[in-house]
Amino acid sequence: MNTLQTADYLVFLVYFFIVSGYGYWIYKRKQTASHTASHDYFLAEGSLTWWAIGTSLIASNISSEQFIAMSGNGFKMGLAIATYEWMAALTLIIVAVFFIPVYLKNKIYTMPQFLHQRYNGDIAMIMAVFWLLLYVIVNLTSILYLGALAINGISGINLDLCMYGLAFFAIIISLGGMKVIGYTDVIQVVFLIFGGLVTTYLALDKVAELNGQHGMVQGFNYMMDQSGDHFHMIFEKDSPNFPSLPGLTVLLGGMWIVNLNYWGCNQYITQRALGADLKTARSGILFAAFLKLLMPVIVVLPGIAAYVIYTKGGLQTEMLGPDGVLNPDRSYPVLLNLLPVGLKGLSFAALTAAVVASLAGKVNSISTIFTLDIYKKKIDIDASEKKMVQVGKIAVIVAMLLAVVIAPHLGIDKKGGFEFIQEYTGFVSPGIFAMFILGFFWKKTSSNAAMFATIGGFILSVIFKFLPKMMNLEFLHSTGFSALVPQEDGTSIYEIPFLDRMGFVFVICVAVMVIISLIDDKRGVKSKGLEIDSSMFKVNNAFLAGSLIICGVLVALYSIFW
Repeated sequence: MNTLQTADYLVFLVYFFIVSGYGYWIYKRKQTASHTASHDYFLAEGSLTWWAIGTSLIASNISSEQFIAMSGNGFKMGLAIATYEWMAALTLIIVAVFFIPVYLKNKIYTMPQFLHQRYNGDIAMIMAVFWLLLYVIVNLTSILYLGALAINGISGINLDLCMYGLAFFAIIISLGGMKVIGYTDVIQVVFLIFGGLVTTYLALDKVAELNGQHGMVQGFNYMMDQSGDHFHMIFEKDSPNFPSLPGLTVLLGGMWIVNLNYWGCNQYITQRALGADLKTARSGILFAAFLKLLMPVIVVLPGIAAYVIYTKGGLQTEMLGPDGVLNPDRSYPVLLNLLPVGLKGLSFAALTAAVVASLAGKVNSISTIFTLDIYKKKIDIDASEKKMVQVGKIAVIVAMLLAVVIAPHLGIDKKGGFEFIQEYTGFVSPGIFAMFILGFFWKKTSSNAAMFATIGGFILSVIFKFLPKMMNLEFLHSTGFSALVPQEDGTSIYEIPFLDRMGFVFVICVAVMVIISLIDDKRGVKSKGLEIDSSMFKVNNAFLAGSLIICGVLVALYSIFW
């Protein structure tokens, strides 16, 4: 039954008042004269501890696209989708060692500021506007819509009311600035992890009951026995899931671009660490990497559990969408409806915590880019610190209102939420990452080369997306560069998997950028390098030990589930 009982609402209210009360306490405690300073509001400069940075990274990252969409992918394709989470753990180590020191050394606080400092103001402004559009139209809307869809499925509350409630809660937290977001994220993650683990335990216990047993271990063993095809990390080319996760690309190709761009070149994520010193930032990022190892247990295993229950004759009507067709994204909400009273409220709170924390973090980043990189530079150059904070708060409200209006019209649920976000973000991330990585580590990279990556990367992505589909290029299939993708009308066409497409576009962007930069260098065009020295990349023994533990765990996981 898709309703919450009184006990569930009481548990949820406890969560709501804890987060709201703690957030208000943080806001008042930190409310000094410096709170009107823009860097204090947008970055919580110098005030976040390593554990606050780590938990805030996870809270901002884990949201409805993981709980709902990634769980749905667990139902559809199995443990392989966990590669996004496990590869992210390794990526975070790389970001902590090589990216964060560059940002902090050069006093970079926003991604457009990096582009302005490294290239020129035109590129920075183009990308600032572009990032705002991407964050609002793709990221913010998808988080809001999928979160509301899940809460609607659990509680029976009207979908629009769910969106309004989530947006309102996120706005309240966001208006307190980055300090409030950072510290309330600690509580959000506690609810997220504890509630998520409870859901996983009870889901596996439900699976064990199918075999006349009880317990998480028994359920996991039975799940592996009954759905062995759902416990492989690498798909063969003849797998129907190959277009989504094309073989070794998840280890050696486009997956790296997805993760390095997301974790290293994304205002939404890096903002958590940019207000700290290097040691604190690295410690927080390493803590987040450890938490990422745990995430598939919370978001993927429940989806596989739902798959096993479904194949054994359960959840036959519950897994159907409004159109009467099986909808894997219903896996997590359906499982929550199987939980006993009270625990259902806890899991409901965990899901709400994930959505609200992610919304608050995203809208704060939107506000930061708009205020610091557009308003301050183009609209009111002489704006005071107090005025910038006021503008930032207005931007929070406007961005969230736009998301509420746009979200129902994107058709996110038709493709699958997680793939929707990854694919459409992937149209721009290869060019952006090429521009960042060469800008970091090659001083000759010119502004003209960066402009090509900005515009040319997007155009190349569109070409690689639609050309094989339009021309049905069968020869690409024989080379291994395309896969047959089933269509809604029952036919199949050749399409380059989006992770491979990102890899191709990245390589082309880098090659063309190098050529353009060398030509500019011969013409005497001077490029602006960043302040970098080798000592920046040295790490302490504790960080090294933690990194080695994470790498060892990843090697073991991929060896077991290859």
